[in-house]
Amino acid sequence: MKRVGILTSGGDCQGLNSAIRGLAKGLYEHYGNNVEIYGIIDGYRGLIEGEYRLMKPEDFSGILTIGGTILGTSRQPFKLMRVIDDETSVDKVAEMKKHYNAMKLDCLVVLGGNGTHKSANMLSEEGLNVVSMPKTIDNDIWGTDVTFGFQSAVDIATNVIDCIHTTATSHGRVFIVECMGHKAGWLTLYAGVAGGADVILIPEIPYKIKNVINCVKKRTKEGKTFSILAVAEGAIEEEVAKLPKKKRKEAIANLMYPSISYKIAHEIEEATGQETRVTVPGHFQRGGSPDAYDRFITTRFGAAAARLIIDGKYGYMTGMVNGEIVPVPLKEVAGKLKEVPVDSPVIKSAKSIGISFGDE
Repeated sequence: MKRVGILTSGGDCQGLNSAIRGLAKGLYEHYGNNVEIYGIIDGYRGLIEGEYRLMKPEDFSGILTIGGTILGTSRQPFKLMRVIDDETSVDKVAEMKKHYNAMKLDCLVVLGGNGTHKSANMLSEEGLNVVSMPKTIDNDIWGTDVTFGFQSAVDIATNVIDCIHTTATSHGRVFIVECMGHKAGWLTLYAGVAGGADVILIPEIPYKIKNVINCVKKRTKEGKTFSILAVAEGAIEEEVAKLPKKKRKEAIANLMYPSISYKIAHEIEEATGQETRVTVPGHFQRGGSPDAYDRFITTRFGAAAARLIIDGKYGYMTGMVNGEIVPVPLKEVAGKLKEVPVDSPVIKSAKSIGISFGDE
């Protein structure tokens, strides 16, 4: 009897359930009744506390189009995984290994983002058989061209920008749409280009506010009554980006606005006199059903994860490289961030049609 555990960890996103379904269908197709799949509740917390349940084939039926995760999720910071809590005296790593063995698992399948993959690699190094799948709307996991959840989030953010266009045009306003992405700007970049934004600000390209303001003024001189900015929540001014790491963190933490977008809005309005508004779609970007593309790739990721288990190939993430699903060693994925290259062809194309990134 093959025994496989599944958990979803970190922020939720579209495609988690369809990835779980792809994995389960692949395992049932190969093993038939000779496989037991254990759903671990609320991510690593469930593995630490021993909260799990034996799943049935019907649990995986009808979930292809459902957003979120049927297993629940939670955030368990990697930096605290080996820290023993003074109050509870719980050794998290020891507890996870204990419950892995209590379930008599042959493999643990982990669906998550960067922090989740650090913990997955740690468990692999601790001797557990681990396979993972790359989930995040930020698309910033190293070793895969795309993560699931990303395209669905791009669709939502693009739709927000589309809707903002009509009200911005009607009132002659400047509108800022703040997209998710603290450290990587993939979501803002793709949604900004697809939504026809005039300015796109991402963490990888520090901006000068005078360049942003000049772009808005230039459009006004050309008779264009409105401007749309797509701004990543992690966008950063050039002056702040040049600070030493500690001072940079302090400057960001001490920002006297709800977010960087509100600061930019204030500066644009002061310099141009043009009414400037901020829209923050926030967790809408994580919600709802996965789009067709995410359903497609999660089914492939799930089937590939099942194949790794069948072949007894552990310690790998299923990644997409040049359209192919390939095994990527967890030790190569953990701790690496896939940022937008500043010389990205997408950025070059955007600049060639007049989109400003605030850097020139």
